[in-house]
Amino acid sequence: MGRIREFDEDQVLDAAMQLFWEKGYEATSLSDLTSRMGIQRPSIYSAFGGKKELFEAALRKYTMTRASLIRAKLQSNPSVKEGFRTFFEDVIVEEYAENPRKGCFCINTMVELAPHDEKFEILTREHQMYLAVIFEETIERGIQSGELEIGVNAKALSQALLLSLIGLTVLIKSRPERSFIDNSIEVILTLLK
Repeated sequence: MGRIREFDEDQVLDAAMQLFWEKGYEATSLSDLTSRMGIQRPSIYSAFGGKKELFEAALRKYTMTRASLIRAKLQSNPSVKEGFRTFFEDVIVEEYAENPRKGCFCINTMVELAPHDEKFEILTREHQMYLAVIFEETIERGIQSGELEIGVNAKALSQALLLSLIGLTVLIKSRPERSFIDNSIEVILTLLK
């Protein structure tokens, strides 16, 4: 009979996610993880496997949570154009308010691990494609309501918006002038006109 876990797996996974998000995969040691999670190495191995499996679990949790929040944010606004404006503006405000600048956990993983780890290349690509689907569904809602033109290519537009989001999120980590970002958002949003 196995021992009963003396910790909340969801809480320790959240703690690991925050640490990986702040430091990245390579810079996070097992000692960092045990300290932040409040559990010992054997408990990490028992609950999650090794460091890589723990990172994967944290990334999956992040992408599921983030996608749900994005979908809810876009669906809650009756105007598709205003929904995207609010979404992009919120990303900018969030990124400039963060200290330290964490960026997007998935995009950070895409930059750090995806180029040399096929599993993380696939996981980050899946998240990107899922977000593109959320954007496409939102754009199609705008076409059906008459807010967007009938001839709009919803798939291509959703991909362009996703590419813009990823580029902005990476760029903001270097803290460019806020006006540079705000002007870029205005141009990006003209894609919806």
